[in-house]
Amino acid sequence: MPTSVYSPPALKKGTLRVIPIGGLGEVGRNMTSFEIDGKILIVDCGVLFPEEHQPGVDLILPDFTPIKDRLDDVVGVVLTHGHEDHIGAVPYLLRLRKDIPLIGSGLTLALVEAKLKEHRIQPYSLTVKEGQKEQLGPFDLEFVAVNHSIPDALAVAIKTSAGTVLATGDFKMDQLPLDGRLTDLREFARLGQEGVDLFLVDSTNADVPGFTPLERSIGPVLDQVIARAPRRVIVASFSSHVHRVQQVLDAAHSNGRRVALLGRSMVRNMTIAADLGYLKVPENVLIDYKKAKDVPDDKIVYMSTGSQGEPMAVLSRMANMDHAIEVGDGDTVILASSQIPGNENAIYRVIDGLTKLGANVVHKGNAKVHVSGHAAAGELLYCYNIIKPKNVLPVHGEYRHLVANAKLAIDTGVPEENTILAEDGTVIDLRDGVAEVVGQLDLGFVYVDGSSVGEITDADLKDRRILGEEGFISIIVVVDVQTGKVIVGPEIHARGFAEDDRVFDGVKPKIEQALAEAARNGVRDPHALSQIVRRTVGRWVNTSYRRRPMIVPLVIEA
Repeated sequence: MPTSVYSPPALKKGTLRVIPIGGLGEVGRNMTSFEIDGKILIVDCGVLFPEEHQPGVDLILPDFTPIKDRLDDVVGVVLTHGHEDHIGAVPYLLRLRKDIPLIGSGLTLALVEAKLKEHRIQPYSLTVKEGQKEQLGPFDLEFVAVNHSIPDALAVAIKTSAGTVLATGDFKMDQLPLDGRLTDLREFARLGQEGVDLFLVDSTNADVPGFTPLERSIGPVLDQVIARAPRRVIVASFSSHVHRVQQVLDAAHSNGRRVALLGRSMVRNMTIAADLGYLKVPENVLIDYKKAKDVPDDKIVYMSTGSQGEPMAVLSRMANMDHAIEVGDGDTVILASSQIPGNENAIYRVIDGLTKLGANVVHKGNAKVHVSGHAAAGELLYCYNIIKPKNVLPVHGEYRHLVANAKLAIDTGVPEENTILAEDGTVIDLRDGVAEVVGQLDLGFVYVDGSSVGEITDADLKDRRILGEEGFISIIVVVDVQTGKVIVGPEIHARGFAEDDRVFDGVKPKIEQALAEAARNGVRDPHALSQIVRRTVGRWVNTSYRRRPMIVPLVIEA
């Protein structure tokens, strides 16, 4: 795994440069750039959702630095499917250049266009489907059907004068998919026969042995849980998981229940999916949320967002008794989704909160209410054996997933030196069947905080964590800078310190002594005196209370 930052050489004509901008070492922010002969193609442009140690952050974007000054050279953005971790950052990229063409399947582009409408951006888009070929500058593209947890997902083969790249996007090999749309292994085999020089492979489940269970295996479980539920049923899932919503609708219908969709993104996405024919809604099943309260408790199912414990999502608000739906005894809550790494604590807090309110919480730990949308090790082995790629770049996953995927490639005969373990910002050049790491860029997280994009730094987040965990102390002192004598103060106030302000009486003499000593040593600058106050109070608090609060001193000259 590269760690040191170093600049790549100038790109030679006829060489393809591949830079994973996001998605390596994390489950989210998926984005990869491909450059040859002065033109750039981007595949996916997604977001990462914040974890607990990133307070106040709404979204995390890829770092656009490698392409920010080259936007006029971008010939298009290929979107493999409609999940947020692959399309969520598109509005932020198009803010920089609105006319970058977007290429994707019908459902994918419909979901993106609805998102862009909220940002008041009208995109240039090209709808493609499996089997279709398109040329964008020096890139010849072929699209291949793949099965995932959202309909209309596509892999893309990128053919250039330097060689052929096959990027799977997110995929699995469900042999009995709900929509009948299989991952097209025949096309994978054909491309492999023609020669795949670099294979970018979904790694999320590479450390899971065997095969991912069938999506349709969940239907009977949902049906049984809903049939046994004495009162209301609330099902939480991703707002774009059309197949999961389909099974909830079918299970509700078979048990004589109506379904109300909760959450703006859930309503928006399912409306789009139904309008385009990807979601088959049984007659008289859907009901507007506002009218659902008039339906008997044993005749209603709520389909909501919030399966990852997001603080502002519907399910968390229910657990915190901050929602119009008050969860109570006899209610059944089903978390019909996976746990994204990093969200486990938040999810279990929601489960605990709902359980305390009396709900029966059903989740993948106690019932088969979720199957993954990603290929497990057995499926990946099939792909390697079918395609026989010359070089492999595991993508989409945390580091352990990338390592597991690389090992699978090596086990099937890909030489170890041709299996690239990269990170965000690794620069890989491909030419004549040889893929070589030639640089490492220093790419970071770009935080979205309200209307602010990229203004929040890691230092700001550290301050927020300290404020939230350790508290805040302010000290105001008026001094005679000639003598160092304190004229007014020290006046000390604390927040989140869990102690009465009178406890600071013990440190006030220490502050006065430190300022007097500084004056004797010729220190006159108010900023320098403030730092002396900060260090004095910091040492005292740490020694006396084993705490490290944020300390904000203000020294005023008299």
